[in-house]
Amino acid sequence: MLLGVNVDHVATVREARREIEPDPLTAAELAVRGGADGITLHLREDRRHIQDKDVIKVRRKIAIELNLEMAATKEMINIALRVRPDMVTLVPEKRAELTTEGGLDLIQGRRKIKHAIDMIQGRGIPVSLFINPSISDIEISKELGAQMVEIHTGLYANTKGRKKTEELARVKKAVRRGLASGLQVNAGHGLNFSNVTKIAAIKGLRGLYIGHSIIANSIYIGIEKAVKEMKRLINISST
Repeated sequence: MLLGVNVDHVATVREARREIEPDPLTAAELAVRGGADGITLHLREDRRHIQDKDVIKVRRKIAIELNLEMAATKEMINIALRVRPDMVTLVPEKRAELTTEGGLDLIQGRRKIKHAIDMIQGRGIPVSLFINPSISDIEISKELGAQMVEIHTGLYANTKGRKKTEELARVKKAVRRGLASGLQVNAGHGLNFSNVTKIAAIKGLRGLYIGHSIIANSIYIGIEKAVKEMKRLINISST
């Protein structure tokens, strides 16, 4: 199972002061040393953290998978086609949100998402859709022609008790349906050192995409150690 490390919040710290450090590229290089299988950058329309130059630098310097998270807009499609990441994950964006709050609205945004998929995959770059753990979202993702989906695990991560068990079951069901539909299935959002193991134990998942918890813990123990520990937990759960 792959571990894709999102280094957006290294840039969040940098942009708080408009300084040159900390540098997301340096964080990405340390994540690679820690065992990361991929690096994720979310280039938001409002450029609140990752900047265009970060995407270009990481693309040039990092040899492992680069996953570019982005909205399905003309501007972002053009950037993806120019930078040519290893994969693109289409995500919803709201200007007022602190972080991505849920999966894509595949019904309201169907035409725009379909156009983005066709444009990007037409140039040989696989597209993943960030979706809620629902069967209908899996089915629509398949209809739209995406090669991959990333199951939103935020509700599982942020609930407790019986509700958490129910949300875990929803994630598992969505993963099974995605695999049965011929999609590659990833998962991510809200995963941390306490809750990752039950998700990592789901058979058939291609990869987990994790950022905030690794970056937060790296403040205490360093990015390299944080990535190694997350990778260890995933490995022992997915074998």
